Amino acid sequence: MKWNVKDIEIFLQEKEYVDTALIPLIPVEFNSHMKRAAEQGEFIQRLSIHLEKQFKGRIVLLPSFAYIREPEDEWNLLSKWRVQAKECGFSHVFFLTADKRWNKLEEEGIGSLFYVPSIPLEHMEEKYQYAAMEDQLKSLIPKMIKSWG
Repeated sequence: MKWNVKDIEIFLQEKEYVDTALIPLIPVEFNSHMKRAAEQGEFIQRLSIHLEKQFKGRIVLLPSFAYIREPEDEWNLLSKWRVQAKECGFSHVFFLTADKRWNKLEEEGIGSLFYVPSIPLEHMEEKYQYAAMEDQLKSLIPKMIKSWG
């Protein structure tokens, strides 16, 4: 389910079956790392859409959490997102990132954080982009299923 009125209406009616919030983490940089941040953001957004399609009816894909500082500086705000999602009734809150700096925060109880290194997509044909996403899903889905376990 996506973050739109139609899907959220369905979610509100079927809350007991939709137990997972998926929050993409998107870096924003205004320096020499701007292109890399854009690449990571594009990759995670596309991967999130693929995950939502794969688990439609179980996952709500929330708006991306964009950040401009170090992950440590954003931890409190992201924790509030997690708390709010749990209070809304989500049993699981998954964060998806291509920024390895978030890895060190996973141990601090932020929730289920999935780091997936980004793949540069800008020079790939569409069919190869799709295949690359499918390959990433093959490694990510078992980790998500384990978290649900």
